[in-house]
Parts: sequence; structure tokens; C-alpha cells
Amino acid sequence: MAEDEDKILTVSGDDTAAEDEGTALLGLQDEDIGRILEALDEDDSVRLEALFSELGTYDKADLLEKVRADARKKLLDEHSRFFEPEVFTYLQEEVRRRILEDMDPAQIAGIISELDSDDALDLILPLEEDFKHEVIRKLSAKTRLVLQEGLSFPEESAGRLMQREFVAVPQFWTVGKTIDYLRAAADDLPDNFYDLIVIDPSYHIAGEIPLHRLVRARRSEKIEALTLDDTHPIPATMDQEEVAEIFRNEDLASAPVVDEDGRLIGIITYDDVIDVIDEEASEDMLKLGGIEEDDLYRSILPTSYSRFRWLFINLFTAFMAAGVISLFQVTIEKVVALAVLMPIVAGMGGNAGTQTLTVAVRALATKELSSTNAWRVIGKESAVGLVNGILFAILVGVAAGFWFHQLDLGAVIAVAMITNLVIAGFFGACVPIVLDRYDIDPAIASAVFLTTMTDCIGFLTFLGLASMFLV
Repeated sequence: MAEDEDKILTVSGDDTAAEDEGTALLGLQDEDIGRILEALDEDDSVRLEALFSELGTYDKADLLEKVRADARKKLLDEHSRFFEPEVFTYLQEEVRRRILEDMDPAQIAGIISELDSDDALDLILPLEEDFKHEVIRKLSAKTRLVLQEGLSFPEESAGRLMQREFVAVPQFWTVGKTIDYLRAAADDLPDNFYDLIVIDPSYHIAGEIPLHRLVRARRSEKIEALTLDDTHPIPATMDQEEVAEIFRNEDLASAPVVDEDGRLIGIITYDDVIDVIDEEASEDMLKLGGIEEDDLYRSILPTSYSRFRWLFINLFTAFMAAGVISLFQVTIEKVVALAVLMPIVAGMGGNAGTQTLTVAVRALATKELSSTNAWRVIGKESAVGLVNGILFAILVGVAAGFWFHQLDLGAVIAVAMITNLVIAGFFGACVPIVLDRYDIDPAIASAVFLTTMTDCIGFLTFLGLASMFLV
């Protein structure tokens, strides 16, 4: 019996440990932040040392983003040793800008000198131009040249995304010489790399060798014999969304970047592409809500201004819907129930349209939707609107008929519901496709057009039918 109890206790202990480990994997918890702030207020350096020893790089960035500005400043001023340079690369852009602009240019230059070139460039991009140049002047000549070259490429291009540290070997080397070179130059190589780029004497790409292929080969084997011809050189001026699409389609871990003459100048790795995918997905999601960029950490006035412009545009669409309603004032005065039921028609159409719109915008972003299958998608979404329209027409029509004791009123709202949900499905798919065809961002412009169509057509159908059959 005692042996069984020991087993139970052992299992219970393992479960608790596993649970604690699982919680740790979830990242920084509010309880952890509370303990750190408590130790900070008490100036307990020993406890802070112990607490920070348990945090990863991303956790430290998360901490700086979530605490108050005064606590953040105290942490960085008095306990900067806890924050390695990589921490600043994980910060949201607005928070990073505020932190760096409170630092001395020489201090920022010290942080940059410890980072890979792509992270270093990303770090200084949000800074004001004059301050940015002050920081660059404090850097070594080599680092300064790398950053200035990166800044010369277009925004959101492969040139801005790539890192200049890569491993390139000539075709005539052997496996043994290549491995000896990698060991001897370990301090000068990138922290992480997945492929060797094989080059000719003029630095043009001759092929790639995955690391697993290299380590399995005999030392005497020629590099040229291991080289894979299936390379995916990316022009430095290519848009980062296209880069992400190539990585996704080809299932790449890394890809070389070339200049306009086809010479190797850098490399992009999958971790950079994951950041791009996350950034682009977040950007599209925010645009659907009429928000130009993530403003969670921005101050009140800039946030208000950026949202005001979008709301002002929506105000015009609201007046258009109100104009449609005003055409039926007499009808509404005679049948007051219409005023009660109108929001149901408009709301259902708007929600159904938003569902279709979200699917269409995402499909356009991932290149799943094109002119080849556009009409098929539009037809399918319209059919979905028809099916849901019929189902909700029965529900709403019956409910409205019994509520107001007018079966003809129930029939009117039922027909309006079917019409508006079909319209929502059709325009929810059609509007993004048309905007994309004319190079207008469907994520930021579609919602306005869709809301206008569903509101105006919904009210027009509902009130028009009411005028014909109820008055």
C-alpha cells in the first residue's frame, strides 16, 4: 500500500512539474510581471537577478511593453544588464522608438554592433531621420556601410529584409576544406544558417547545398558535385510579400538575395519571413477595421487622428443610408414596426457581408483567389447568402409576424432578408476582387463599399416592399 502511495505521489509531482513547465512555455504571466515590479519598487537587486534569470529574450521584451513608462525607464536605467541587444528587436515598433529616443546615440550604436545586419537595420528604421543619422555616425565604418546600403533599398523590400552575413563557398573546394573553413571562421559566421551558397569567381550563384547534404558527404568529395541547381535567387528590390509567397510555395529555409547584376549580396531566412507573414496578416486585419497601423502603444491624439479619418468617411456612407430611409418617411410613420425591424435587416446583411469579405481578402492576400476562379467564388458566396437568407427569412419572418400580429409584415422582412444576404455574399466577394484588379488595397477600402451596399439595398428593399404591400 505504501509503495502504491509513493507511486501516486510521484505521478502527482510529475504532473505538477509538467503543468509548471507548460505554463512557462506560454510566456510571461501577469504574476511574473507583478513580482518583478514589486522587487523593482523595493530595489531588491538580488531578487530581480533571480527573476530575470528565468526570463527568455522575448519575455523581457514583453515585460518592457506591458509595464508603465516610469517602470520601464527605471528598469533600463538601473538594470540595463538584464536586457541583451536582441531584446530590442522583439519590441513593438512604437515602444522601441520611444525607448531608443531616450537613449544616447552611442548607447544605441553599441546595441546595433551586437546584432545581425537585418536586425540592426530594423532597429533604427522607426527613428527620426536626424537622430538616425546621429546613431549611424557612431558606428564602425563597416557597420555604417552595411546599414546605409540597407536604407538605400525600397521599404518592405527583400533588400531591407535580408542579412548581409552568409556562408558562400567556391565551386572548386572539397567538402573537407569547406568544413575546415567553417570551423576556423566560426566567430565570423552567422549565428544560424541552413544552406551554403555556391558561387563562381564573379560572385554569381552557382547553386546551394543544404547543411545536411554537406555533413553526410565524404571529405574528398567536390562541392560542385553536391550542389543543387534548384536555387531561388531573390532580387533585392522584390516586395517582401512576394518573398513570403516564394518561401511558402517552395518550402524554403533560406534563400539568397542578388543585386541587379545577379551577384550575391545577402540572404533571407525563414524566421524573417515568419515576421513578414505575421506583419502582413496583422496589417490586413487592422485595415479591415479602418486602422492604418497597430496603435495599441501610440498616444491618444495620434490614435484619435488616424481613426477619425476613417470614421469621417464612414459618416458619408451613414448619410447615404439615412437618405434612403428618408424616402420612406410616410411609410414608417404609418407602420411604426418598420423602424423597429430595420436594424435587423441592415445588421444581418452587414455581418454576412463581413464574413464573405474576410474570406475574400485573405484569399487575395495568399494568392488563392485570382481571375481564374473569381466568378466561381462569387457564385459560391452568393449561393451561401441565398441559403442563409432563406433560413433566416423563415426565422425572422415568423417572429416578426407573431410579434406585431401582421403576417404580411413577416413576409416583407423575409423577402428583404433573402435579398440582403444574397447581396452581401455577392458584393462581399466581388468588391475586393474589383479593387484588387485596379491596384486598390482591398483590405482598407472594401468595408466602406460593402457597408454602403448592404445598408442602402437592405433599407431600399425592406421599405420599398413595405410601401407596396403594407400601406
